[in-house]
Amino acid sequence: MKRLCVICALILSLTACGGSAAPAKLDFFAMDTVMEFSAYKASENLLAEARDIVMDIERRVSTTRETSEIYALNRDGGGTVSPETAALLDTALSMCRVTGGAFDVSIYPVVRAWGFTTDEYRVPSYDETAALLEHVDYARIRVSGDAVTLPDGMEIDLGGVAKGYAGREAAAYLRRHGVTSGLLNLGGNVQTIGSKPDGTAWRVAIRDPNDDTHYAGIVEIRDKAAVTSGGYERYFTADDGQTYWHIMDPATGRPARNGVISATVIADDGALCDALSTALFVMGAEKAERFWRNHPDFDMALITDDGEILVTPGLTYEPVEGVPYAVRTLEA
Repeated sequence: MKRLCVICALILSLTACGGSAAPAKLDFFAMDTVMEFSAYKASENLLAEARDIVMDIERRVSTTRETSEIYALNRDGGGTVSPETAALLDTALSMCRVTGGAFDVSIYPVVRAWGFTTDEYRVPSYDETAALLEHVDYARIRVSGDAVTLPDGMEIDLGGVAKGYAGREAAAYLRRHGVTSGLLNLGGNVQTIGSKPDGTAWRVAIRDPNDDTHYAGIVEIRDKAAVTSGGYERYFTADDGQTYWHIMDPATGRPARNGVISATVIADDGALCDALSTALFVMGAEKAERFWRNHPDFDMALITDDGEILVTPGLTYEPVEGVPYAVRTLEA
């Protein structure tokens, strides 16, 4: 689960020009990260109601909370879930299918074996990994209405879409209650509502994956979500001197190393952004570009380990001076 406070998208500007009234703001802790909600022409009570939507989603889909629906599914091998959880699982499985398994909700036991769910880091043996991979296959999950069945030995984690989904649902709630300008920062997973009150776009910085004191670039977005996945989010250095990060390749059961070190996705749907940022990281640049050409309903900025930033042409991207990356805009 992408769960650190700083992922790799930082808000550059939350204020409006021209003397607009200050926004209502609310900070809180959920989904293992600090979240910051800011909205114009809104009350703190309204933001608190949007926060409660996020907290309810966390209560239902947490893998570690013993009262959650996902915990019960993993413990019992299936069961009945709420319509909302069933809808989220359906969204997650749809992303598993469309990405060909580069995003897979059943990778959870592998991630746990590496210690990323407990902070007790270790490098599992190839035999152990191979045994765990026998239970990694999203296509074997059965969903019928609100009833879910998991094969023996399989456990799932919706953390790869939960924050994006939560941001989407919270933003939709605020829109229904009249908010036309706002920004929800769910631990670096960014959801915007409209533009800033002066009509300009929200400016979101993408962190340099090789230097956490710098930005790699700035993107401008309006009424969209922006989510970044990077190996720097959570990692450890093992006794062998190698660095291992938490983004696992479902094909190997080991940290994904296919040339992409940061993947940012911008789209209307935060849940889609959440899942795709992971999937594109796993795919690598060549497959990610091919995927984008076949599914041009999102924009992306990929940072590669050979010093390139690949940007889709629909994205307003501003390089940061002095950052050692060569920006290449993909052909439409």
